[in-house]
Amino acid sequence: MTTAAILLQDFDVEMQNTRTTLERIPEDRSDFKPHIKSMPCGRLAAHVSQLPRFGISILTTDELNMANWSFPKLVFESREKLLADFDALAAEARSHLAAAPDDYMQKNWKLAWGDKVIADAPRSLLYRTMFFNHLIHHRAQLGVYLRLNDLPVPPLYGPSADDTLGF
Repeated sequence: MTTAAILLQDFDVEMQNTRTTLERIPEDRSDFKPHIKSMPCGRLAAHVSQLPRFGISILTTDELNMANWSFPKLVFESREKLLADFDALAAEARSHLAAAPDDYMQKNWKLAWGDKVIADAPRSLLYRTMFFNHLIHHRAQLGVYLRLNDLPVPPLYGPSADDTLGF
């Protein structure tokens, strides 16, 4: 099995779990934040919906210098827009991953901020850590936001307190 084929197994699960979470983002509480240092819910949800763009960058470039990168606007417009953006970016990221040969996935990819190197490691490793883990981290934050607003937390890796999956 190729590296891409293995990563596609994770990709499909994580993208479905992310979509399930984004489907539950409340349109009427986009300004909610659990702490002064926290991102508002709508902005965080917009960030999560845009994160497949980072996976695309890892798969289509040799490096990304964040000092020279135009960050996408993280504005919450509606749940429908979040899902449309996410679906389009996830489909593009999946197609790039499916086409990536093993030798390409083993080549180093670099993330920097100006002259400061943040990461310089095999693309396959950074795809998992900088994209998948980053996405999972922020998706989990959204789960906390849902809980704090008495909204149902989706069952992602098994039952949640709100959805027992029939158990």
